[in-house]
Amino acid sequence: MTDAIAQQHDCILILDFGSQVTQLIARRVRESGTFCEILPYNADESRIRGYDPKGIILSGGPDSVTREGSPRAPQAVFELGVPLLGICYGQQTLVEQLGGRVEGSEHQEFGKAFLEIGADVPLFEGVWQAGERHQVWMSHGDRVVSLPDGFQVVGTSDGAPCAAIADPERGYYGVQFHPEVVHTPDGGRLIQQFVREIAGCRGDWSMAAFRQEAIRKIRAQVGDAKVICGLSGGVDSSVAAVLVHEAIGAQLTCIFVDHGLMRADEGTQVTELFRNSYNIPLVHRDASDLFLGKLDGVTDPEAKRKIIGTTFIDVFEEEATKIGGADFLVQGTLYPDVIESVAPKGGPSQTIKSHHNVGGLPERMDMDLVEPLRELFKDEVRALGRELGLPERMVGRHPFPGPGLAIRIPGGVTREKADILRKADRIYLEEIREAGLYDAIWQAFAVLLPVQTVGVMGDARSYDYVCALRAVTSVDGMTAESYPFDHSFLSQAATRIINEVRGINRVVYDVTSKPPGTIEWE
Repeated sequence: MTDAIAQQHDCILILDFGSQVTQLIARRVRESGTFCEILPYNADESRIRGYDPKGIILSGGPDSVTREGSPRAPQAVFELGVPLLGICYGQQTLVEQLGGRVEGSEHQEFGKAFLEIGADVPLFEGVWQAGERHQVWMSHGDRVVSLPDGFQVVGTSDGAPCAAIADPERGYYGVQFHPEVVHTPDGGRLIQQFVREIAGCRGDWSMAAFRQEAIRKIRAQVGDAKVICGLSGGVDSSVAAVLVHEAIGAQLTCIFVDHGLMRADEGTQVTELFRNSYNIPLVHRDASDLFLGKLDGVTDPEAKRKIIGTTFIDVFEEEATKIGGADFLVQGTLYPDVIESVAPKGGPSQTIKSHHNVGGLPERMDMDLVEPLRELFKDEVRALGRELGLPERMVGRHPFPGPGLAIRIPGGVTREKADILRKADRIYLEEIREAGLYDAIWQAFAVLLPVQTVGVMGDARSYDYVCALRAVTSVDGMTAESYPFDHSFLSQAATRIINEVRGINRVVYDVTSKPPGTIEWE
């Protein structure tokens, strides 16, 4: 898919030196309407040239260019005659490789800093002007102290005398700060300026274009073969299924395994959407008795996850065998999954297989993968879902873990507990939607605690479960903060849950951030 897209659209290449925020560079480029690809810094020259990039961005990284043997950009990037933008480590290796000098600094900068704009250059046009002062985000221990021929200093900070440098004639720019993060308020505009005005990209990357190209790619890959898709009801698998169905119609069969641990009415919603709205062949296997039976008496969170994962594979394989003759398996693999598999400096991420999100099904079932979303970030998948006409309640829904409610019931899982939690969770999400807060929250859910407390209900003593409510804001799920509900909202939600859900007599709100906590309770 990538090569085909790169051939039809202007392309920006991002060479990754190991920064934790390289993906954010790609997102900013995509936001400018331009296709981009992330490659490891040591990618083959032929591969780099094969993309025919309009410009190249060198990412940040954890190493120091002053260390012998530290990563360097391939010589090809300087021979292509295209604009370059070096960010943090990318700026430093750009300088070193072109004849300048970098050294360790006693004045390190980590976090918010301020940039003094020293000159008007194309990178700043329409964004910043000489003489202004702007907030940026820094993370560096080294600094540029001598520039290569042709460069000029265009921005300084307290800890970086060459915080922004430029060689406008060649279209080469370097910034010590990170424009890709939200803590550099104008960073997205700077990246767009580089992509659209300096590199000259047309900005013709859109979900409508992606949709048509993906359909052609799917048809060419599968021909007239049978295809199956493991449908979870989540955004990724749903969008992948609808896209593949648009490409090959009745050749696709979806298999939805209901483990009895879904949210309220999810099974019905999934089957109605795919059977009625899209007329997609769907096998709905209610395996709740099987899953809940295997979970009986199991309290360890990891054991619960493994039981659910293994049982899912067994049931899916059983249903796929009944269909017979399928040659391809659809997966909702996203671009962040792909990036992990090409980590520039080795390490655990290189051991992640492309099919990790279905627990090894392709190996056991001898099928080729169809991964139509592997070029997209999560927000782009949602945009594609809207392009395909999926209802907003499906496209915009909060993340939901594969093990479902099992990891929102600490301790033993029973059908009774699952039913109680389902009712409480539905009320909580109803209140959030009614308050107009659903889209402002990354994830919200109820948890049924393995604790019973004394209460008074109807002048009688009660001894029922405690329900914890959780809601967080986040950008990518890696860090999160609890959502600051008004007390009146929490009081209203708690009142409804206690009044309407038999088995709960106390409600608490979880204000723990991530870290130190996790978003889910198990």
